[in-house]
Amino acid sequence: MPPPDLKQLALGDRVQDSLLVLEIDQRESARGGFTTLTLGNCHGQLVTAPFWAEDQPRIAGVARGDVAQVIGEVGQYNGRRQLKVSSIRVLPRGTIDWRQLLPSVGEVAPYWDTLDRWRGEVQRPRLRRLLDLFYADDDFRRRYEACPASTAGHHAELGGLLKHTCEVAAIGRAIGKVCRADPELVLAGALLHDIGKLESYRWEGAFEVTECGALLGHVALGLLMLDRRVGRENPAPCTDRELTILHHLIASHHGKPEFGAAVPPMTLEAEVLHFADNASAKTASMAAALVDPDNFTGEALVSARTLWQLDRRRAYRGGSDWGANEAGTNNRR
Repeated sequence: MPPPDLKQLALGDRVQDSLLVLEIDQRESARGGFTTLTLGNCHGQLVTAPFWAEDQPRIAGVARGDVAQVIGEVGQYNGRRQLKVSSIRVLPRGTIDWRQLLPSVGEVAPYWDTLDRWRGEVQRPRLRRLLDLFYADDDFRRRYEACPASTAGHHAELGGLLKHTCEVAAIGRAIGKVCRADPELVLAGALLHDIGKLESYRWEGAFEVTECGALLGHVALGLLMLDRRVGRENPAPCTDRELTILHHLIASHHGKPEFGAAVPPMTLEAEVLHFADNASAKTASMAAALVDPDNFTGEALVSARTLWQLDRRRAYRGGSDWGANEAGTNNRR
């Protein structure tokens, strides 16, 4: 049987399936301490009803990243769905491939085909050689096509980083064409800007930040990765100034220091890269927010609350056929 689509389960629906333990949240309330679990599969995730003090023995030994056989029923609290668990049993490691339970972009070949085609169009020999240090390396490609672009935000899925990179390159190339930025340098920035996420994230069993990722962040790790890889080449694949220009693309792609940039963009290509990266991330977050039923109450068109993924904005899912319907009636969803 295919795994249940957790996003589409209605109140009263019964769940009896293998789910991944994504988060374990312990809190205090006036009634006492309680624990909730965030359970998920390749289609989405669902938070459990609280396990109170008397229920704690039922989840003893449950850890983040475990695969568990779960039986429960979908309920609701304060307008949000939750899974009231009647039974949970951790399965032995290896019983079920965790990759089947994590969200994924699916087939990655189309993204590689697009990026490799664009990379093959790079004419400047030193820039092409430098990009090949990463993108012609089989181990790099194997890890890159599996890595998520975030642990809980935009493109938080297996292959998410590759999909995000392809989007950033496509958007950047379009913006760069309008403003006459160097197209090869914009592409290089798109390909290199997030390489540090390979060391900042891990994705086996659950998406989480590594120790290095917590201490340094993916921007600093990307700069270090670039330096280490270039430093192993003799002769160097590029000049010192050229390397600094690439450093700047990585360091500034978040736009402002308060958003994680080491420095603000100071070149036309860095400015283009920043907006392309932001456009890919923000549109992916908006698209995901609009199809998540837990963000809306019933048939409401405006989200029930502000959403952290959208910088505390609300989302609106209304629409119209704009006269395309022969009967002239509007499709409000």
